[in-house]
Amino acid sequence: MNTVDAPPLSVALAWRRWLALPVLLTGTFMVVLDFFIVNVSIPSVQRDMGAGAATIEWIVAGYGLTYAAGLVTGGRLGDLHGRRRIFALGLTVFTLASAACGLAPNAAWLIAGRAAQGVGAAMLAPQVLAIIGIVYAGPDRARAFGVYGVVLGLASACGQVIGGLLIQADVLGLGWRACFLVNIPVGAAALFLAASVVPESRAPVRRRLDWVGGALITVSITALLLPLIEGRRQGWPTWTWVSLAAAMVLFGIFARQQRRHAAPLIDPVLFHAAQFRVGLLAALALFSGIASFFLVLSLYLQQGRGLSALESGLMFTALAGPFSAASLGAGRIARRLGRPPLALGAFGMALGLVALRVWLGWLGAGGSVLGLVPALMLDGAGMGLVMAPLAASVLAGLPARDAGAAAGVLVSMQQFANALGVALIGVVFFGVLGHASSPGAYARAFDASLICLVALALVLAGLVGALRRAPS
Repeated sequence: MNTVDAPPLSVALAWRRWLALPVLLTGTFMVVLDFFIVNVSIPSVQRDMGAGAATIEWIVAGYGLTYAAGLVTGGRLGDLHGRRRIFALGLTVFTLASAACGLAPNAAWLIAGRAAQGVGAAMLAPQVLAIIGIVYAGPDRARAFGVYGVVLGLASACGQVIGGLLIQADVLGLGWRACFLVNIPVGAAALFLAASVVPESRAPVRRRLDWVGGALITVSITALLLPLIEGRRQGWPTWTWVSLAAAMVLFGIFARQQRRHAAPLIDPVLFHAAQFRVGLLAALALFSGIASFFLVLSLYLQQGRGLSALESGLMFTALAGPFSAASLGAGRIARRLGRPPLALGAFGMALGLVALRVWLGWLGAGGSVLGLVPALMLDGAGMGLVMAPLAASVLAGLPARDAGAAAGVLVSMQQFANALGVALIGVVFFGVLGHASSPGAYARAFDASLICLVALALVLAGLVGALRRAPS
């Protein structure tokens, strides 16, 4: 298929375009799922490999760190060398790395495999958003982003359920290894189909990759995220503050280098668009809230209420159903309202979180966890009305030649938001919890976290309101 830099709607058959979407979203589902599915496997990994706390931390953090650090460079590689090509390369790396994780003979091998998974994910993920933005237009684009949002939410909310089921089924005696090995047939099938159904596209002018800029942004993001990921667990030692300060300096050097470079990794013109700047801040608020909410809810259910990982994961399905319905219906609601339902979704999230606080106040630490379900459904519906339309709004109107780089920046912001939200809300949760371990203590810590999350949802509502008014 010929490479293009504009929506190839006039030359591609509709059925072929829509066949491309499940292939692309299979990659997205695998990448997001592997953030959450590993949490369920940790106890089994510890038993099988005798892994200590520090090793387990790196099994979890190694993936997220390499993923976030490589996203911007991965996005630009797609712009320069073909988005389908880099998608396929990233999918190959991710699938092979999953095999390495599933067959790991020791913890060091598993950590290396997780880091390699992150590298593959960093190449794969930006291409999905970029290709969707280029291949689909008008109502089709809204539908495609709606399905993207459904997949993103389902992978996030159902990761623990899928992991728990795989481990409990113990297929072929694989135990926790099945959580990684399941990616092999899925990834191979997506890779086989990508060549025939995913259209190729790249920037019209071939340029060399800005390797200096790539190195600077990778080191900058690593210096920023590493202390956020490890700081709370280690009690915020001196190196975490030094690293955060160094990250600010490195980002300044990177910004200056990009302004002077003839072919920058991130074109500074992207940030001239108010919708892009405000949209990134909205993504920061959204994903900071979602990541930290999933953390404190899981801790409350498992540690405070004694639910197993699988039972806790099943509670997350109360979010997943309304999330999916709202994501798929967001386009229809937008046509009725005349604008994306972003503010409606943000206020829905805030109301759902307030309802959780009311439930805690009425029933206390000993009430049935089923009382959570209506509030979780409301929160999930709000997330669904925000997540997919926000991605579409942030990327709308940007130059097609920078689609990959812009998507890389957006997904990088999501990953930074995940780490920042977990770090900050984690401080609140564990600060209130202290050394207590009673159900009441966990309820109080969860309640304090919910106050912060309600405030964050209201900030999100303000930002998406500003996004609607921002000029392109």
